[in-house]
Amino acid sequence: MELAKIIPKDGPNINEVEKYINKYESEVIVIKCGGSVLLEKKLFNQFIEDISIINKIGLSAIVVHGGGKNIKKKLDENNIETRFVKGLRVSDERTIHHIEEALLDLNTEIIQELKSKKSNVCSISPRNNNIINIVPENEELGYVGIPKKINKEKILKLINNQQIPIVAPLGLGDDEKVYNINADVAAGSIAKELNARRLLLMTDVEGVLDENQNLISEINLDLANEMLKNNIITGGMIPKINTCLDAISNGVRGVVIVDGRKPHSILYELFSDKGAGTLIRK
Repeated sequence: MELAKIIPKDGPNINEVEKYINKYESEVIVIKCGGSVLLEKKLFNQFIEDISIINKIGLSAIVVHGGGKNIKKKLDENNIETRFVKGLRVSDERTIHHIEEALLDLNTEIIQELKSKKSNVCSISPRNNNIINIVPENEELGYVGIPKKINKEKILKLINNQQIPIVAPLGLGDDEKVYNINADVAAGSIAKELNARRLLLMTDVEGVLDENQNLISEINLDLANEMLKNNIITGGMIPKINTCLDAISNGVRGVVIVDGRKPHSILYELFSDKGAGTLIRK
């Protein structure tokens, strides 16, 4: 394999890449993408390139995509007002139909772009290869679920086949109906089930910041809990960190909050010494 032809010019150093490929060779990497990466064409193209490179190198990866902005657009087009309870979108029967549509459109777009780069990929959604069974989060939220069972065998079969599953954050309830799942939570559940070496959560922030708003490149469980307690980690970062802590306490070796706005952030995080965000581990 000629890495110089695979790794982009503005990507990490080839020597570092070689070192890290060995590290991840027989491991599983779960990547959750959302935010700007799915909205800005340049970042989206780089994300597609990064995933196709992981596939060419022969590593085992699973991608879970969000799609909050795409959902909002779809609901606005259909004049459906969004209600939130504690930051979670309420999904009634009419809303969930459009949410599913928006996420499947996005899933198809990611699949098509990756296939155009000769990547071996597979779409995962409740209508097609369902891998997530849920319990409803609570009645007030409607069709919003929490993963209760991940079909590990199905995922392993795909990745052993050198395919990258592209997972829409949707699952089936016992009622056989489709439920929306928070994409971070879906990715965390899959990473735990597979004892992933890494879970990457792509965001629109640098990573975890200290009280002076400086990036912290690595923290452990104790420090993360302390920062939560002292309100240094606040707002939308709280549920993200809770997903990280849950994953690390349940078999995932390391979780990284990755700055998805940086060029080739996935490649830099996996294959360089400096990384591209905040690494959280035990």
